[in-house]
Amino acid sequence: MSDTGVPHFKNDAGVESVRIGARRFMCIGAAPPFDHPHVFLDMGDENEKICPYCSTLYRYDATLGHAQADPAACVWHEPAHA
Repeated sequence: MSDTGVPHFKNDAGVESVRIGARRFMCIGAAPPFDHPHVFLDMGDENEKICPYCSTLYRYDATLGHAQADPAACVWHEPAHA
C-alpha cells in the first residue's frame, strides 16, 4: 500500500485501542472474510475516532508513519492479485 493512499486498519485481536499514524483511514473490522463494511473515518482535529461498526478505538500517534499501527498486526494490506 502506498503512503499516499488511504490506509486500512483491522482489529482481529480485539485490542482495546489501536494507535495509528493517519487521521483519515478505513476500518475493515477484521481480515476478510470476517470484515465489516469498509468504512472511511476522519478524525478531523481530534486525536481519537471510534469505528461505528466494530467499536475499535483508533488513536492518532504522530510518531507512526502514515500507514503504520501499533500493534503492527492491525495494518491491513490488500492481497496482490496474480
